[in-house]
Amino acid sequence: MRIAALPLVLVSLFSATALAESLTVEDARVRAVPPGSPTTAAFMDLTNPGEVDLALVGGTSPLAGSLELHNHVMVDGVMQMRQVEAIPVPAGKTVRLAPGGWHLMLFELARPPVEGESVTFTLTLDNGETLSIEAPVRRVQPMDMQGDG
Repeated sequence: MRIAALPLVLVSLFSATALAESLTVEDARVRAVPPGSPTTAAFMDLTNPGEVDLALVGGTSPLAGSLELHNHVMVDGVMQMRQVEAIPVPAGKTVRLAPGGWHLMLFELARPPVEGESVTFTLTLDNGETLSIEAPVRRVQPMDMQGDG
């Protein structure tokens, strides 16, 4: 009986692996900040190549004491930055994390990130999956501002 069940278990494991598609991360970068700055921001493009909607729900970085998900929203005609619980990434879509839109905020910096170095992150998705990424530190120019999200 155990031998008869083995193919079913193997097929189940293969199916779960085939269906679990992760986000891809492109153009990740961290904003360079002057000495003494307690915060910075991170930006990137998140693409969901799968058929199931996903969401970024958190993350960590050794550079920061805490990492929060944020978005800019218009409130009474004034643009305000707000913390959000998740950044949705619909199936088959790309979501841009950029200045003026969705982004990651890094608080309680161990030290200011310096242009040219890299920062590591662990991002957490709503399905429990984690992604490890490395992002270079760059100056963010005003023309990089986006209104996405």
